[in-house]
Amino acid sequence: MNKESILRMAAGAIEEKVDYEVTRVIENILDINTKPDAKRKIVISLEFQPDSERKHIGLNVTAKSTLCPTAATSTSLYITADGNGEMVVAEMVPQIPGQYAMDGSEQPQPKILRLVAQ
Repeated sequence: MNKESILRMAAGAIEEKVDYEVTRVIENILDINTKPDAKRKIVISLEFQPDSERKHIGLNVTAKSTLCPTAATSTSLYITADGNGEMVVAEMVPQIPGQYAMDGSEQPQPKILRLVAQ
């Protein structure tokens, strides 16, 4: 009698679920937008449901990964007036728009937030 691991039951679907979550964890580790040394986790849940005669057992398997969230992105906004005197919100830029940097690049105009009237 050849005995197998329970992970190979369900025509390999249980093992496939675990491998899928491992792939998600590895991709998350390789994502440069996540903290490199943060812990990741995979929880495999095996739920056994026997019948009243204890002869038939239903098995439900779930695999769930806990990944590291991506790092926060931040910017600074400045409330000002446009050329018509209307209030606008502009994203702060490191230099004066149109000014040239040491590498020859020009500072582009800041992004202006579109305000929606209610």
